[in-house]
Amino acid sequence: MHPTERLKGIAIFVAVAEVGSFTAAAQRLNLTNSAVGKAIARLEERLGNRLFERSTRRLRLTDAGHAYRQVCVQVLEDLEAAERALTSDDAVPSGRLRVDLPATFGRLRAWPALLQFAGMHPQVMPHVSFTDRFVDLVEDGVDVAVRIGGADNDVWPAALDHRTLGHEELIFCAAPAYLDIHGAPSSRVELLEHAAVLYGRADGSASPWLLRAESGPVVRQPMTGRAVLGNAEALVSAVEAGLGVAQLATWLVARQIAEGRLVAILPQLTTQGLPLHIVWQCSRSHAPKVQALIAHLVATLHIGA
Repeated sequence: MHPTERLKGIAIFVAVAEVGSFTAAAQRLNLTNSAVGKAIARLEERLGNRLFERSTRRLRLTDAGHAYRQVCVQVLEDLEAAERALTSDDAVPSGRLRVDLPATFGRLRAWPALLQFAGMHPQVMPHVSFTDRFVDLVEDGVDVAVRIGGADNDVWPAALDHRTLGHEELIFCAAPAYLDIHGAPSSRVELLEHAAVLYGRADGSASPWLLRAESGPVVRQPMTGRAVLGNAEALVSAVEAGLGVAQLATWLVARQIAEGRLVAILPQLTTQGLPLHIVWQCSRSHAPKVQALIAHLVATLHIGA
């Protein structure tokens, strides 16, 4: 099949999915009902899947149709963006921009930067998700993602490019009221005697503390938690409430420490944590909206205190 015919079939399919009928799609595209029906039939035959459930009352997308529509919409948007970039002397960032952010870091640090970016580029339409699950940028149609933590074995997929902006800085901290009762630890040995507030993983286990020895590498120290919480902001609130000591990233607790609600302890045990990355699809790296966002995040995102 000629590429132009394939693109034509995609455009017809997207139109039918949007309006929910062959007749309305035909009117929108200035085609006959027969031409629209034949285009969908050819598309389903080529894909080997039914894209619509047909009844006398309405037309509904199948599961395969929903998945295919998501891809087709992105293809058409990318084509439109490429044409705008080639025909515009100024290459103004514009169009829908899919961004994925870590839930807590995204809300506290990356989202303010994105709001500023949106104000600078009124023709860009941000579509932002906040999640701590692994997101496949290609499969999910994400243009740019912010990630805390790297790829497995530090090997990135060929379809992705990335830039590392630094690493978390992990410190131990506790509430003043807790330290008034239990005293501030003055050594690593004393620290291990304190109640620990730990981050809980999805499998039910608790993340260990990372402890720097006086000489030697950082070691992972399993702890019995006074409380184990699977949300970073809940973890901070538990420490503020005096439940114990936690090891937390400075970007997460900088405000609480500045306001005196938390106290940093044993600064000599400060440890490097996970890396911060900006990740994007290589195929979209030349889009003005993607280039502009990457440059803005590089200039504004800071992972330290």
